[in-house]
This record gives sequence, structure tokens and C-alpha cells, in this order.
Amino acid sequence: MTGTKGRGRRPAAAATVLLLLAALLSAAGCGYRLRGTGSSLPARVRTVSVPMFKNLTTRFELDVKLTRAVIGELVARGKIRIASDPAVADAVLEGEITGFSANPIGFGAGSQADRYSVTVTAKVVLRERDAREPLFSNPAFVYQQEYEDPTGASFESLQAEALDKIADKFARSLVVSILEGF
Repeated sequence: MTGTKGRGRRPAAAATVLLLLAALLSAAGCGYRLRGTGSSLPARVRTVSVPMFKNLTTRFELDVKLTRAVIGELVARGKIRIASDPAVADAVLEGEITGFSANPIGFGAGSQADRYSVTVTAKVVLRERDAREPLFSNPAFVYQQEYEDPTGASFESLQAEALDKIADKFARSLVVSILEGF
């Protein structure tokens, strides 16, 4: 009798295994992918021009640093080429930096600020060269980061180094939003 009970379970176990296998295979094709590997841009967009972002803030060279960082991040992704001339690019990425703030949020010895909350706000539009509708648009793209200064110097005195780090992270966040549709 023990032999007949074991045989009845094999088809049920096999059906369970097949059901799990089918679920795994369908999940594999459902669109999940590792971050940094996809692109929500149409295949016809192979080159992008990134003119200098407009700086509507009083922060010196913020436009230069952000534009360079965005171009660097696009190049590093290897998905598209950069064209210096918008007339020959498949798409143009335009940006206006509308806000920048560095507010102290932490204080060290002598009540000197050693930690800042840095916020960069920009209006960003990626449009195919001759299209009216944008491929990507965010009128208030916000990047916020805490910046820590372990030396106790003010943010202003370390401005160049701090802005380079912030620009790189801003660019990474923006390019991920554009390429991966997040």
C-alpha cells in the first residue's frame, strides 16, 4: 500500500514544479532589468546634443559643471553619442538651472557648519530635433544631497570641489531618469 501512495504524489509534485518553472519564465520576460542597462529612448535616437544649460541662479559656473557632468554621464553609459551641433543630432537635451541652495544642517565644534543640504532644481527637456512633443520633460527636476565637510571649512570655501561632486550625482540622477524612465 505504501507504493500506491507515493505514486499519487509524483504527478502533483511534477505539476507544482512545472507551475513554478512557468511562473519563473514568465517573470523573466516581464520587463524587469538591472538599473543602468535599459533605455526608454526610441531606437532612432542615436546622437544627442547637450547645449550649455542656462544658469538662472547666482552660483558661478554651475551651468558649466552640470552640463559637463551630464555629457560625461551620457558618454559613460555608452547608449548614445554626443553631437556638438544640435542641427546634426537626433535629439537635443536642454536645461535651465532654476534653483540652487546650500543650507547648513549640522554643526561641529565652535558652532561652525560642517554639513549642508544641497538642492539643485532644473527645468529639463529632451526633444527629437524636429518634434514638438518631448521624449522627456521635467519642469522641476530636483536633486537633493547632503554634503559633509569633515574639515570644518565653510561650503563657500570648498565650493569648486563640492560642486563637482554634486554635479556628478545630479547628472547620474538625471540621466537615469531620462534613459530608464524613472
